[in-house]
Amino acid sequence: MRICIIGCGAVGSLFAANLATLDDVEVWAYDLAREHVDAINRGGLRLTGAGDVLGRPHATSDAAELPPCDFGIVATKAMHTDAAVAATRHAFVDGCVATVQNGIGNEEMIARHVERVIRGTTFPAGKVTAPGVVQWDVKGDTTFGPFEDRPAPFEEVERLADACTRGGMPASAVVDARGPQWRKVIFNAATNPLGALTGLTHGRVCERPPLRRLASQLVDEGKAVAGAQGIVLDSDPEELIDYAARPDVAYGHKASMLQDVEARRQTEVDFLNGGIAEFGRRLGIPTPAHDSIWALVKGVEASWEQ
Repeated sequence: MRICIIGCGAVGSLFAANLATLDDVEVWAYDLAREHVDAINRGGLRLTGAGDVLGRPHATSDAAELPPCDFGIVATKAMHTDAAVAATRHAFVDGCVATVQNGIGNEEMIARHVERVIRGTTFPAGKVTAPGVVQWDVKGDTTFGPFEDRPAPFEEVERLADACTRGGMPASAVVDARGPQWRKVIFNAATNPLGALTGLTHGRVCERPPLRRLASQLVDEGKAVAGAQGIVLDSDPEELIDYAARPDVAYGHKASMLQDVEARRQTEVDFLNGGIAEFGRRLGIPTPAHDSIWALVKGVEASWEQ
């Protein structure tokens, strides 16, 4: 089996390094960060923290070097999905492509370029600390399911989930992955921007009652939008917020959006709060908290241009 990880930032690196420990899986990592790619090819991809792993995937910044693959796992930021899959589509003529990204709309962008698409969501998190090195902050499960408009065969979804599980990234295959995905979207949209706007880690956001109440308001709006689509969440995002705030889970974890703000990089707020708000407008569900959070984060991004 050959798997290509498209986007080898923190989450992509977790999949790449773990899958590369399997004897029956050949892993390729595609990323435009040449220092990271060069370091992986020199000394492997090292994970530290929640897991100590050294994987040795083939890494490249040249999409033309990618061989035909059975599976692709897209782990770029959502704003880069279309360009990344367009560049690598030749590797998946006979393969299936899954997303493990944040936000709403990635599957639709992938489906512009490939025929067999897998809807996915994942909870592991970390950060790149040096070229070829990733700190694994949070462990968690991954869920895969066929994307409704261009579905991958379910047996292929199961095959990918099995490989991830055997490689140390527990994954399950389900017929309808919208519930797990929207639970993660709502969780991220309720917590990531609060960390990004305040500079607080997840646990410290939850310790402050006014911020925790605001997170609950964002959750309630997200649940209303999901419910209007007939999506049944697999569990309550409120429970996930409190679970993640535990000292042994993600209390000290800086959300990816906070990492982006600190680095003055464009955030994924358009695909999180902006995505929920857009669905709300289509469905006639008011989302004033998401509208406000989206405006504040976009204001932070605009301030960097001054």
